[in-house]
Amino acid sequence: MRYSTRELVSLAVFGTLWGAIEIVPGSVLHAMGLPLSGVVMAASGLFVALVGRRFVPRAGSVLFVGALAALLKLFSVGSIVLGPMIGIFAEAGMAELGLLATGGGSALSFAVAGALGVCWTAAHPFLTGVVLFGRDFMAIWSGLLDAASRSMGMDAGQAVVWVVAVWVGARVVAGAAAGWVAWGVGRVLLERVYGTQSSG
Repeated sequence: MRYSTRELVSLAVFGTLWGAIEIVPGSVLHAMGLPLSGVVMAASGLFVALVGRRFVPRAGSVLFVGALAALLKLFSVGSIVLGPMIGIFAEAGMAELGLLATGGGSALSFAVAGALGVCWTAAHPFLTGVVLFGRDFMAIWSGLLDAASRSMGMDAGQAVVWVVAVWVGARVVAGAAAGWVAWGVGRVLLERVYGTQSSG
């Protein structure tokens, strides 16, 4: 699929914005070890990518934005970037699948795409931990469950189902909200920049 020059420029702008978010505030949040920082970063990045999808309403545009953001992550200083790069690309890929499955032409479709993309952050530690760094699956699970329960002030041993439900639910809500808002923001920006709305 070939993009026009204007489309490529638009995608490059949004990819650069997502990359900048990952490099600056993203690095700070991860360094501080704040709860759900990955969710915040994923939702922020996908919001940018989905606004970009309004400017370039074609299959693959979100993946293009995510790929560029992942490449820009190489410029992060003082951290391992392979895992985050994979995460960014996977989030964009999941969002792209959501758009393809739902048609990509409505706020609901964008909400589904955002939710799927952010939900990847729940699976990402297992992929990078087991595949890239050879960590034990159960050790990763126990660590995540403990961190999630502490951030919610709950006892993981007594309320595993609730901890997991809230842990996943937060991702669904954050991603869906990012996608829904991106649909409306993209419409407003299109009207101001081009005096028109995206058809997709």
